[in-house]
Amino acid sequence: MNRTVEQHSELSAPVRAAYSYCETVTGQQARNFAYGIRLLPTEKRQAMSALYAFSRRVDDIGDGDLAPETKRDRLEATRTVLDRIRKGEVEQDDTDPVAVALADAAERFPIPLEGLDELIDGVLMDVRGETYETWDDLKVYCRCVAGAIGRLSLGVFGTQPGAPGAERAPEYADTLGLALQLTNILRDVREDAGNGRVYLPADDLAKFGCTDGFRSAVPPEGSDFAGLVHYEVRRARALFAEGYRLLPMLDRRSGACVAAMAGIYRRLLDRIERDPGAVLRGRVSLPGREKAYVAMRGLSGLDARHVTRRTAGRRA
Repeated sequence: MNRTVEQHSELSAPVRAAYSYCETVTGQQARNFAYGIRLLPTEKRQAMSALYAFSRRVDDIGDGDLAPETKRDRLEATRTVLDRIRKGEVEQDDTDPVAVALADAAERFPIPLEGLDELIDGVLMDVRGETYETWDDLKVYCRCVAGAIGRLSLGVFGTQPGAPGAERAPEYADTLGLALQLTNILRDVREDAGNGRVYLPADDLAKFGCTDGFRSAVPPEGSDFAGLVHYEVRRARALFAEGYRLLPMLDRRSGACVAAMAGIYRRLLDRIERDPGAVLRGRVSLPGREKAYVAMRGLSGLDARHVTRRTAGRRA
């Protein structure tokens, strides 16, 4: 994972245009993600934008209003594009700018493109309307749609030469993705219910009397909705704590990117914990000034140093 990026000549006009398109998509549609990747050097920021634009395409198919059979066909067509990228069959003048940008990024960085296959698999689970009995079941889905993104991103970030424990970096990146996805699931529980989707494990819903679902701004009668939320928050915090062990393994700007994105979601988790019912009343979000503060905190390296001290204390 610590392979250095090869020095390429100046990008051709079609590749520059392809990256510009992906960065526009990222800036317009990925508000939290964009706060993190703006801290990266140009080559890494471009590569992350290409990854986001491809992932956004996959997500949009899954979230759209098309018939399930049409969604499946389009997702498989997207997988075909990914196969062309893998085989080096995408030319710089290809009419698909996302494919052009991702193909260039995959030449520059050791990106494990099979992670995008996992993402497609996860969205197909949505299309089939799968539900999850246990946390172990839900983890499979979360690893596909979020853990894989963590591992893909690590391919762009790389690890610092000689970083202790770097062989576990993909595991920590995966776990951090799970933490972000579980936070998303808590934040969007009402919106997902309105779309006929239930992600929280059936075992957990039954334990807290929430099997009837979340179709209104009021928790199910007789339920312990706050207890359910606090239970899932504790699970997400444990995932964050484990995933944050990735930070000291990254260079300063890559670590800042990860700390910014993860920090925004941890603060969302704080808000949800303080007022569990807020997720039923509307979308919980952070103001721009708070996101900017989290980004600057990440750039300072404060989170990475904290993790390093905590890990050293455990070893002592």
